Amino acid sequence: MPTGKVKFFDAEKGFGFVSGDAGEGDVFVPASALPQGVPGLKGGQRIEFSIVEGRRGAQAMTVQLLDPAPSVSANRKIRDRKPADEMVVIVEDVIKLLDSVSESLRRGHYPDKAHGNKVAQVLHAVADDLEL
Repeated sequence: MPTGKVKFFDAEKGFGFVSGDAGEGDVFVPASALPQGVPGLKGGQRIEFSIVEGRRGAQAMTVQLLDPAPSVSANRKIRDRKPADEMVVIVEDVIKLLDSVSESLRRGHYPDKAHGNKVAQVLHAVADDLEL
């Protein structure tokens, strides 16, 4: 099935357009093609869809979300940020962690799966704190 990125979606009007990754051009996305319980799409959201030729061109059908829209609860306000002096310590610890991974890679060894997953979780958490 083709994949693409939502250009825009107007939930009130019940349609939007997606830009296909494989050069399909802009594909019309009706609200009726969305999965049950999904009221709309957000610009930039990645989806997978099937295409049918309608009277006015390509139309997406059977849409599946590849990455969910960011939830409102996941968004925090600036006042929820950790103080800068706490972040300094965290960033320095991340640097030490990445240095150890770097040394291992220089010796030709990737971290084992469990260690790699923990490093990824730490990096995601720090990125979330910095991204606010």
